[in-house]
Amino acid sequence: MQFYLATSFIFPRSLRLRLFTLCFVATHMPLLGYLVWGLSTGRIALAEFILLTLATVVGTAIALFGIGALLNPIHALADALHEAKEEGVALPEVGDVIQTLYAGVQRVASATRDRMEDLHQAAHEDPLTGIANRRGFLAELDALPPERRRGCIAIIDIDYFKRVNDLKGHEEGDRVLAAFATRLSALMRRVDLVARWGGEEFAIFFQDCIEDEASWSLARIASRMRSHPIGDVHGRPISFSAGICRWHGGDLEETFARADEALYDAKQSGRDRICRAAPLFQEV
Repeated sequence: MQFYLATSFIFPRSLRLRLFTLCFVATHMPLLGYLVWGLSTGRIALAEFILLTLATVVGTAIALFGIGALLNPIHALADALHEAKEEGVALPEVGDVIQTLYAGVQRVASATRDRMEDLHQAAHEDPLTGIANRRGFLAELDALPPERRRGCIAIIDIDYFKRVNDLKGHEEGDRVLAAFATRLSALMRRVDLVARWGGEEFAIFFQDCIEDEASWSLARIASRMRSHPIGDVHGRPISFSAGICRWHGGDLEETFARADEALYDAKQSGRDRICRAAPLFQEV
């Protein structure tokens, strides 16, 4: 495109004449070189000059024929645009076919990039709550540098969520999920990661936190849920249970499994509580 714009001073309104000029000059360079050499040395052979001239003319004709064939689709498109404009179809003003095509390619490329970004966002974001989904959460953890891959993983489950759907309908259930996601996101630090793990389960990565800090943070959210409930079931504020596990940057699958076991203990212990995963090695 830069070369195209740089040659605009040669027949600026005609791409075909511009190409013809460039082709003519390029194909005649050997002949011009031979003339300069012959005039400077006084050794121009007539037979060689005629043969070189014929070869140049043939080469020019072949090049012009090929260029014309390549330009036919472009000019057909330009004619179609011109006819559409004459028929009253609203079209942008175009000063040059190539510039128009280039602008069209740029628009398509931009739209493709936007589409790819939308698809990436859809694949990594939960559409209901607007926070990361499981895939996005794991991708964010995987993208962390080694020095930041440490802290606590928490798996959270909304207590008696099925009753919300059964008693008040799925619309209320969706509202509770969205409100809970907003509550979690608002009360976490910027460095912490929050995601919808699936269904009524959520996941949090507390970066550079020990279990005491993560447990205190979740207890603060639980207290907020009681004082400013996002909904109720049988007159009781909606609560949550959570399981916490320390993560030192090792096997994530094992860490999530241990956090899930701690969540199960919290559920079995009466719900509305936070449990920590048992240490891997217990001192005797």
